[in-house]
Amino acid sequence: MGLIRLRVREFANEKGWTLKEVSNRTSIPYTTIVTYANSSGMVTVDYTALHKMARAFEIAIEDLVEILEE
Repeated sequence: MGLIRLRVREFANEKGWTLKEVSNRTSIPYTTIVTYANSSGMVTVDYTALHKMARAFEIAIEDLVEILEE
């Protein structure tokens, strides 16, 4: 398994949103958004959450995910 990093904070900043606003716009729990935003590398992530965040940011899922290690 590889490691990925989600670019949540980066896209939230581009939109001028707080992480709480990302949570409200996506219906993803705030604690989950904070975990995604602060993690330097994760092995697993909820695909539904990725889809919701990508839709909210108006980007492709591939743009939200940064592959750190394959």
